[in-house]
Amino acid sequence: MKTNTLFDNTEVAFALKNDSQLERAYFLFKMISHQPLVRIGTAATNFALKANLPVEGLIRSTVFDHFCGGVNEDDCLSVIDKMFTKGVSSVLDYSVEGKEEEATFDEARDKILKIVQFADEKEAMPIVVFKPTGFGRFYLYQKKGEGVPFSAEEQAEWDRIVARFDTVCRLAKEKDVEVLIDGEESWMQDAADDLCETMMQKYNTEKPIVYNTLQTYRWDRLEYLKGIHERAKAGGFKVGFKIVRGAYMEKERDRAEDKGYKSPICETKQETDDNFNTCMTYMLNNLDTISIFIGTHNEQSCYLAMDLMQQLGINKKDNNVWFGQLYGMSDHISFNLAKQGYNVAKYVPFGPVKDVMPYLIRRAEENTSVAGQTSRELNLLKQEKKRRKL
Repeated sequence: MKTNTLFDNTEVAFALKNDSQLERAYFLFKMISHQPLVRIGTAATNFALKANLPVEGLIRSTVFDHFCGGVNEDDCLSVIDKMFTKGVSSVLDYSVEGKEEEATFDEARDKILKIVQFADEKEAMPIVVFKPTGFGRFYLYQKKGEGVPFSAEEQAEWDRIVARFDTVCRLAKEKDVEVLIDGEESWMQDAADDLCETMMQKYNTEKPIVYNTLQTYRWDRLEYLKGIHERAKAGGFKVGFKIVRGAYMEKERDRAEDKGYKSPICETKQETDDNFNTCMTYMLNNLDTISIFIGTHNEQSCYLAMDLMQQLGINKKDNNVWFGQLYGMSDHISFNLAKQGYNVAKYVPFGPVKDVMPYLIRRAEENTSVAGQTSRELNLLKQEKKRRKL
């Protein structure tokens, strides 16, 4: 019954947007579609925030409110409740990044613990998320992954990172809330992968609670997936993965060139797409031991997942399969999938305006660089505006 026009339904996609929100979304994507504008806007915003110019209100009422749920958890409640009326759940994402102090890492841990408690009480929030570097310094992950011995101070610092992971995963298991651990740059990811696997061994005994992230723009990820799957079967634990294409491509390629090693990134967009679909297919074929959170804005991958679920007799409401998109993007995918009865969650970033800016800038740059993504959003918004006029 499913045809490849499911995601063209704009009435379902934008049901929660009133006319002025629709106009704002159209205006924002129109701006984002111009690369020079994004570059100038980014530089101007960074300057204004550093110089403490009164621009927070402007940012808040435009780009922030479109891509973020609010400045704190309570602020996000109306967004969470509203989306849940359409069957779309929320993953609250504390999007403060690039910090280096121990106090900040403890603060991030406490924030995530609070969100786990929050999620436990709210049906609309079955999943929480954090970044490895939210809990410890990037440099330590890198050093650990490279096998360079720690000093005594660094070892103590690393032990505190492990303890933060453990505290969050333990509470999540207790409250039956799933935890997604984000993927980051490849040169720190080995240590993060090992730590995630340790948490899976410990907490994924009955069912997946801890999910690592598989970034499939890396050509080595299918092999890694198969390896951890074998270890899980042998060790009697379940594997959880959020699968994405990846967010640090330029950085990865520049570093590989700079340091003279083979780039970990697939050479072409097509290779990345194929890798994503192959990894996703492998997971859907092994749902007895692997759970999957399909994080994608790619319509073809969503259609493929739906076809596979149908072929393999996987129930749309099977908790081992979730679809996810970012808040403020690809509503035509999220809300149409939810309407069909699939498990769908939006990643809802939140945090103080100033601290969330690096995240917002990355979103804008990403939208500019992904060919076709922004024009697709614009066309759908235009279509809905026209539909409402009629």
